[in-house]
Parts: sequence; C-alpha cells; structure tokens
Amino acid sequence: SSSSSSSNSSTSAPAPVVEMEGTTLGHVVDRYGGVIIDHLTLPPTVEEFNAAVTASIASWIASGVRGVWLRVPTERAELVGHAVHVGGFGFHHAEPNYVMLTRWLPQDEENLLPANASHQVGIGAFIQNAAGEVLLVQERRGPAARFPNMWKLPTGLVNQGEDVPDAAVREVFEETGVRTEFVSILGIRHGHNIAFGKSDMFFLCALRIVPGAGEAITMQEQELAAADWRPLDDFVGNPHITPGTYMDHMNGLCVEYAKGGYGGMGWQRLPMGFDRPGGGGGLPKQPHT
Repeated sequence: SSSSSSSNSSTSAPAPVVEMEGTTLGHVVDRYGGVIIDHLTLPPTVEEFNAAVTASIASWIASGVRGVWLRVPTERAELVGHAVHVGGFGFHHAEPNYVMLTRWLPQDEENLLPANASHQVGIGAFIQNAAGEVLLVQERRGPAARFPNMWKLPTGLVNQGEDVPDAAVREVFEETGVRTEFVSILGIRHGHNIAFGKSDMFFLCALRIVPGAGEAITMQEQELAAADWRPLDDFVGNPHITPGTYMDHMNGLCVEYAKGGYGGMGWQRLPMGFDRPGGGGGLPKQPHT
C-alpha cells in the first residue's frame, strides 16, 4: 500500500537523519511519510529513553506522522519493555542482533504498516548421474527421519538475498559435496502453516553435475544419515509418499524430466525497475523444450 510505512524502503538516496532535538528521538522520514527511529542515537539511559519516546510520539501525532519503526539492538535490550509499555509499541519481527517494533499512530485509521515476512522459501534438487541414478539422501533428524528407509531429494532453505538456483546448488554441495549447476525449475509448491504459522514456497529444481566435477559423495554427517546415488525406481516407488499429494505430484515431474518429456522453467535475473537500486533477483522464464 502506498500509504504504509516500510522498514526496508529503498530509495535512490538515503534520507538524512533528523538529529535528536530536545527530547525528540533522532529519526529518518521514510518514503511514505512515516518515521524510522535512528537506533544509533537512542538515549543512554532508560529514564531518558522513556522521556524521549513519550515526547516524540506526541510530536509525531501532532505533525500527522502515521507509522513509526523502532529498531532496538541486542546491546540495548533493556529498552524493549519500556518501548512496549511506555511508548505503546508492538513487536514486528526479530533478527539475531535486533528486535523491530512498530506503532501506528492514527486511532481512526486501519493499521497499514506492512506485516512481518509471511513466507519461508525452500528448495529441492533433482540430480542424475551418467548412469541415470538419482542423488538421494536420508535425514538424520527432522520430519523425514521418522520414516524407515526414507530416501528423498536434497532439500533446504533459501538464505536472505540468495536466488533460488544458487540456493539449490549450495544445498546440494553442503549436504553431499557434489558440485552441480542449475538447469531449470520443475515445479513450485505453495503451502501454509508450515513453520510457526508461516506459509512456505518450495521450488523443485533440476540440476546437473558440473562437467568434470565427478560423482563422489562427501556426506554432511551432522544433517544426514545417508547419501547415495540410487536407481530412479527407488525414488519413484517411495512407500511413504501418498498418491495424489503434492509430493507425489512433484516426484512425477521429476520422472517426466528424467524421461525427457518435460524440461521445466528457466530462470533470468533482471533489474528491479522503478529506478530502485539493487538487483531484482530472478524470475521464471519460458519453459524449456
């Protein structure tokens, strides 16, 4: 929404920090007219913070500010409770080195601040060797580890700022030591209530061994109980996969790809657009034939 305030807004030039004036907190005005409090200039004591946040909120309400973002670094964690109980802030999200809090100031308008990230993104990788065998793994822990003799594709999560093809290649190398390169996206699955109530996007990728890299497996023992090149039938005939489920459908896409009847979608990197800096990541392109 154009009327909301974002904590990670990207502009052609960073907005100048409004230095702390009197008891008003230093801050940046974002693209939507909201305020991002400067976490580097937070008052040194709880008492000063309480006075400053109270005065700042009153000033911003009077000037028509709508959304306020407050990043509290780990080393200033003592301020979190005061931000909530004195400043009226609520939790938005947390990272290893900070907590982000927000406050929506208008009392007669719906809160239009963007919610925390709603999805995690995962990948699965389908790779065959020269003999047509599939690289499969058995997990040491996790949901798949509950099933006896459960051979599955290497899977993992995409890191922040990482493109899907790069994540698939990285996960395969980390888990098995096999060097691969991206070929195509075979399928995409969208699920809900996966991890702590979040939704999940899963990209099934076809990879191939880098020419000359070899097929030797160096298993990551911390995560895996086994890794091996297995016949395609071992993958297709998995007794733990219920027919008609998304996993059954994804496996079917892999089989069609292995038979040469389906190529999947490619991937292209494009600029973000709208005169915004930084890469735009990747987008699926036309299907392979």
